[in-house]
Amino acid sequence: MLATIITEEQWQKLKSILLDLNVYDKPSLKKTFLGIIYRLKTGCQWRYLPSCYGKANTVFKAFRRWSATGLFYKLFKRLIQSADTEWVSIDAIHIRAHQSSAGAVGGGDQSIAKSIGGNSSKIHLAVDAHGNPLEFLVGDGITHDIKIAPMLLQLLDLKDTEFLNADKGYDSEEFRNLAYSKGVRANIPRKKNARTSNSHMDWLIYQARHVVENTFANLKHYRALSSRYDKLLNSYISTVALACGLIWLKL
Repeated sequence: MLATIITEEQWQKLKSILLDLNVYDKPSLKKTFLGIIYRLKTGCQWRYLPSCYGKANTVFKAFRRWSATGLFYKLFKRLIQSADTEWVSIDAIHIRAHQSSAGAVGGGDQSIAKSIGGNSSKIHLAVDAHGNPLEFLVGDGITHDIKIAPMLLQLLDLKDTEFLNADKGYDSEEFRNLAYSKGVRANIPRKKNARTSNSHMDWLIYQARHVVENTFANLKHYRALSSRYDKLLNSYISTVALACGLIWLKL
């Protein structure tokens, strides 16, 4: 089972980054990290991790400790190599929050909101021209995408970017102006009731926006991501970051 999670070559690449991020090279490091990936893939409760990954509580504590330090996000950013940022596409997706994600100790904003459909969060994602993840934010499930988009844009390195693709949900002159101020052409269509035309649109480039939808489809194969089981926001951010990092690892 250990060998079916990732290849030995992929593990060696991960290990070199982990050691560079000051993770202690214990004999059990590989089993512990692969146990975290197994949970990401299956969405199982920590207590039900197969024994080949070591003690379930040990794996869980390692995940919480590394999540608190932002290790998985740093790992994701280290795995990004040769991103094609000529066209960047952004979008967001609702994630249903499982009942086990409620009731975090200490309360606080854990980016879970209640609506008619139940508790949910949102993943706001930016991808390159090939659909490889560049940046993401986790927000609650009821805040409109356009309110989070400026924060996502500020995190991106757009010095080599010509087009920013987004759907009509991002139709905002203020957001377009923000993109233009960064030297990026906002390839965002206006809504049907808009008084101005879509003469600014490059529809051929806009067709490439489907890559962000494809990436969401790939990410939702990870069951711990497609349903939010984590109570704490930093734990779920780590879950999303690890899934995004694995996309780059397999390239």
